[in-house]
Amino acid sequence: MRISRDARRPAALLLPAVLAHALLALLLLPPAPSDAWRPWPHLRTNASDVFGDSKKYEGSSEFVKMKYHMGPVLTANITVHTIWYGVWPPAQKKVIREFLSSISATGVKRPSVAGWWRTVQMYTDQTGDNISRTVLLGQEKNDRFYSHGKSLTRLSVQSVIKSAVTARTKHLPINPKSGLYLVLTSPDVYVQDFCNNVCGFHYFTFPSIVGYTLPYAWVGNSAKLCPGVCAYPFAVPDYIPGLKPLKAPNGDAGVDGMVSVIGHELAELATNPLANAWYAGQDPSFPVEIADLCEGIYGTGGGGSYTGQMLEDGDGATYNMKGIRRRFLVQWVWNHVVNYCTGPNALDQ
Repeated sequence: MRISRDARRPAALLLPAVLAHALLALLLLPPAPSDAWRPWPHLRTNASDVFGDSKKYEGSSEFVKMKYHMGPVLTANITVHTIWYGVWPPAQKKVIREFLSSISATGVKRPSVAGWWRTVQMYTDQTGDNISRTVLLGQEKNDRFYSHGKSLTRLSVQSVIKSAVTARTKHLPINPKSGLYLVLTSPDVYVQDFCNNVCGFHYFTFPSIVGYTLPYAWVGNSAKLCPGVCAYPFAVPDYIPGLKPLKAPNGDAGVDGMVSVIGHELAELATNPLANAWYAGQDPSFPVEIADLCEGIYGTGGGGSYTGQMLEDGDGATYNMKGIRRRFLVQWVWNHVVNYCTGPNALDQ
């Protein structure tokens, strides 16, 4: 399971998701956890070469074979335990907490975050049970003194989790069956491969490090290190001159950029927590998961170099779904029933 090849590729260089992953799967890449990856400027392909002229849904193709590999998915109520690594202002925490709380919120007008999660809910385990609609905020742990330094490897991210679940005071609960552990790093923290081709990743902890097998994800705040890479389209890369960034719906490009990456990783953790459930391809060390197939797609018509039709708030901010009190821009995910990417803001819903 390659650490969840995630979200938000710059639109001008967006690769057709299925073609890109098919090509990458042919390369002999070393196994790694599932990443949220970024585009390579020198690789350019034409979506019409694979999908014809239709641009209603990027990745809409009979060639995509999303398969169930008989492993567990998260059918019990999901609890997200957050580790705030580094210094996090309260205002930034509030944005992320509300996104997580909005996944199960009722009574929110369409298009909603809960409507986005309904596509994730459609996936089942071998007994036919669906992924839970309930996603709860669990306990939190603040690691404001950078207990493992400001430069982390992928394995040391697991050590951060170990510190959180074994702390002498206010430790996080250990919940292997329905708990998700979300490590969020502040803008001054570098994680292995961050800004190169990774904006976030998910995997499961090793008992040799943590003592338990726990599904987890890491997502970094790219505001200082690479906003044009991981906070696109609220910041733009230097190699795309003349392109103006969009206004972030919560006024913070770094955190608003994180929200879509968090959504990407949570969707894949729910459907493929131990790298043996839902993914396309034959190699679990390099899976193509439900958010990978729709990377960079935020609305109807998305595909090729176009992110799709999004919404604009009265103050000019761009979003595609509503939370309890806030608005967010989150990428779509793959619907294995209809075999294309879907989202709550689709024009045909």
